Amino acid sequence: MMISLKSLIPIIQLAIFLTIEHANAKTPVHKADQEVSTTLIAGSKDAVFSSRASYTFNVKNTTDAPQTGTVSYIAVTPAGVTVAKESRKVNISKQSSSRFDFTIPEQKPGFYKINFMINVSDYDDTTRRVFGIRPEEIQSQHGRPADFDSFWQATKSELATVNPQFKMIEKADQETENRKVYLIEMRSLDNITVRGWLTIPKSTIKNKRFSTFLALPGYQVDLKPMLGEDDDIAIMALNVRGQGNSRDVIHPKRLDFISLNVEDKNKYVLRGAIMDCIRAIDFIYSRPELDPKRIEVSGGSMGGFLAAAVAGLDNRVQLISSQNPILSDIRNLSDQDDWPMYDLHKYAGEKGIKFDKVLDNLDYFDIKNFAQNIQTPILLGIGLLDHLAPPNNEYAFYNLIPRKYRGIMVFKDLGHEVPMTYIIKEGHRMRDKFGLF
Repeated sequence: MMISLKSLIPIIQLAIFLTIEHANAKTPVHKADQEVSTTLIAGSKDAVFSSRASYTFNVKNTTDAPQTGTVSYIAVTPAGVTVAKESRKVNISKQSSSRFDFTIPEQKPGFYKINFMINVSDYDDTTRRVFGIRPEEIQSQHGRPADFDSFWQATKSELATVNPQFKMIEKADQETENRKVYLIEMRSLDNITVRGWLTIPKSTIKNKRFSTFLALPGYQVDLKPMLGEDDDIAIMALNVRGQGNSRDVIHPKRLDFISLNVEDKNKYVLRGAIMDCIRAIDFIYSRPELDPKRIEVSGGSMGGFLAAAVAGLDNRVQLISSQNPILSDIRNLSDQDDWPMYDLHKYAGEKGIKFDKVLDNLDYFDIKNFAQNIQTPILLGIGLLDHLAPPNNEYAFYNLIPRKYRGIMVFKDLGHEVPMTYIIKEGHRMRDKFGLF
């Protein structure tokens, strides 16, 4: 399948490696049960408010009988503590519609889950949403290791001692009418070989240097060559260690990757994975066909995590896009029963490791701790219904990024995904920055 990046950058990335199998579809805004339906409308376009949240709950009754009962809501903290609730008795005439306006009492800065319920004669249903109050004031309650910067500087220095042995192998059987395809290989931290794909537009212009879009993988996603119709963008898809075609040394089961060697911060799999991304930038710099002054790094979910970490460790790239990045404000996730914390708790129990030790090590991989070092424009995309990268945690990262480099798009009705509007924004941003017209 070929898609023009000129119109939609990078739709391939979002379709293939943003999502992970742990994400669940969310209940839609509009609910219908043949004859009674409801529609919930937030009082702001992104369900973020400065003081009091407000909603309109519309009920349409097309039956030939009145509907009596209640409409109600309950708002809770992420931990499930009730902060507000209200119930109203209703009598909705046959063949009619009714509107119910709710204003939630003022809350502290943060995000809150809210459920709207209807319980009437012939219909019962619940609509689940999330709203935010002054999220720009959200701050993590957990600090940064004193040796965080020195830990990562030492890691980068260790990477620098590894001979990259870059390889670029043309795959003529995979090329298209307008694009050449290459298998790429490089040695990374611990002398592990990682691989990926590079596709370059065919050009008659001698010594042309292309802007490069570096795609980072979601959790246990095998990235393949990414093709496009553009004549001005090279696309590099990296499979970090333990994923895709980089599994010859590290090859855990799918659910085991996130916890591999987490008991030792110097051996944890994500330490190497982050360095694999840094090495990929080294590769771009080594190639005469690729312009080192025009590089965007992008990823979703775990790829968003990797992009955020790269932003805090390497200022050689010019743009970063991080969609729904995982592992932000990790200690504020520690009681969560969902992935990835469930798997990390399970691993610690099986290995007889105290979970406090796991958390101590994860502090070095928490993206909020990379934030203050970011010196590259970064666009963050989040969904308020995301249970894998909750909005409170995402803002704990975002608020620590220097203001001049940060931007965010919030999607009130989405979970672990971003919509076409984000794709279009990212595409325009890249073309404007790199002068690709």
